[in-house]
Amino acid sequence: MKKQFKWMPLVGALVLLCIQPVRAQDFSVIAYYTGDDKAIDRYEVDKLTHIIFSFGHLKDGLFRIDNARDTAAIRHLVSLKQQHPKLKIMLSLGGWGGCEPCSDAFSTADGRQRFARSVKEVNDYFGTDGIDLDWEYPAIPGHPGHPYKPEDRENFTALVIALREVLGDSNELSFAAGGFQKFLDESVEWHKVMPLVDRVNIMSYDLVHGYSTVTGHHTPLYSVGPDEESTDRAVQYLTKLGIPPEKLVIGAAFYARVWKDVAPENNGRYQPGEHTNGFHFKRYEQELTAEKGWRYHYDEEAEAPYWYNTKERKYATGDNIRSVTAKTRYAREKGLGGIMFWELTLDKERGGLLDAIATAIDRIQ
Repeated sequence: MKKQFKWMPLVGALVLLCIQPVRAQDFSVIAYYTGDDKAIDRYEVDKLTHIIFSFGHLKDGLFRIDNARDTAAIRHLVSLKQQHPKLKIMLSLGGWGGCEPCSDAFSTADGRQRFARSVKEVNDYFGTDGIDLDWEYPAIPGHPGHPYKPEDRENFTALVIALREVLGDSNELSFAAGGFQKFLDESVEWHKVMPLVDRVNIMSYDLVHGYSTVTGHHTPLYSVGPDEESTDRAVQYLTKLGIPPEKLVIGAAFYARVWKDVAPENNGRYQPGEHTNGFHFKRYEQELTAEKGWRYHYDEEAEAPYWYNTKERKYATGDNIRSVTAKTRYAREKGLGGIMFWELTLDKERGGLLDAIATAIDRIQ
């Protein structure tokens, strides 16, 4: 491994000169999608620039689509390009809980090349437009029990180089990045990776997550306290590194997280609690209601909604139409590459968060 990386900077420089993608980047609206071949037809696909099917997995070192349901879904997604010729259909590797073998498989040059070739084969087979890497996380703890090691950071760079060499400039290449500081600091060699990818999808959600024992905003646009994670904090960090803003895509959460046994002080914000089941956005109007004891609040400094249920001592945090509109405006005003979200089937089919994104884009134009 150490011998290999003695010549890796030279290889990286050659790759940058030869195959670095240079594309005119319009504002992207990117949906992660976990549905089947039918659910997608209920949504307004014309408001999307990209659909990322989630997820393919790493099996025996190869990128694989698991089953007939997923195969049918991908084929149908690709068929949508006949009516929407500018639409890109991408495949995603991993996800939370889906990248257990990644650290080991990507630790050797042979492993990375084998994987890269399999990605090309799958993309060629389906006629898809590229791959999004969702390794959670290189070099730092992610899903409980999943292996990780410091060398993952360099190996992730080498993986991106291998993929770009094999895919050439015909496929798009992106990755999902944790929006929290530890990931930003330790997981990615930003200056080496970003010239080779089309974009990074910043997961600026789950910043207060299912293992958190204190409540807060899980997907705020701005930090309120000096140590609070936020979308803006991640964007500022990366732009100060010199990453082109047009390669940064920020994330919205189409779901709310909920904590129980939360004291009423500060309407439940920043209080101890136990994470429990949350709600998809399409269920907000049925679940987060005054009739069920919920009171709605909006933190104008953070640009983040939250709810507190005094009777049940529960606290909820997520995105809604107002906060997603604010994120979209922010992305446009900052010259970012777009906005993405997890995930489409959690939205209302009409009048939901995707519609709010599209409306905000139209008003800014």
